[in-house]
Amino acid sequence: MKTEAKTGSNVMYVLRLALTLLIITAVVAAALAGVNSVTAPIIAALNEAKTQQAIETVLPGGGKEIDIPAVDVDVAVAAVYQGENGYAVQVAPSGFNGEIDMMVGIDNEGKVIAISIINHTETAGLGAVAAAKTSAGEAFRGQFAGLSGSVGTAKRGTGTLDAITGATITSEAVCTGVNAALAVVAAMG
Repeated sequence: MKTEAKTGSNVMYVLRLALTLLIITAVVAAALAGVNSVTAPIIAALNEAKTQQAIETVLPGGGKEIDIPAVDVDVAVAAVYQGENGYAVQVAPSGFNGEIDMMVGIDNEGKVIAISIINHTETAGLGAVAAAKTSAGEAFRGQFAGLSGSVGTAKRGTGTLDAITGATITSEAVCTGVNAALAVVAAMG
């Protein structure tokens, strides 16, 4: 008889715990959904502003979004913008810690105008230098101006560009993104 009473109280205890956890989980999920509904439009607006700024950085005068041509590249091509002075191509090559969302400006002769890194998750002090507003970051990005054809780093033997010290994978990823953008523009004629 005592074991039956003890078993019944154990069941009730477990049910109370389960119900308490269910209520807590529901409240937290509702709070997260509320925060997301408030912040999602703000985050989208900030991302759009960063993209527009990147277009202006790589293609003076900006451009209008056009259809992405069919081209076989190993990089995600997010968008292509056409302006009077050339094209801005948004690509996302895989870096050391994830995708590097970047914009590449290419003039009407098929030469790189400039590159701008919109978003990345590269290692601070190493791969993050590629996007940094420092002399090292600007020097790395500046190497691409005027290039055409295929670009790569001298460190990997695929080109002549200087890689960022300690960030060869990031440097090559940026080169891959530039090569993809050049291929997209070349496919448009």
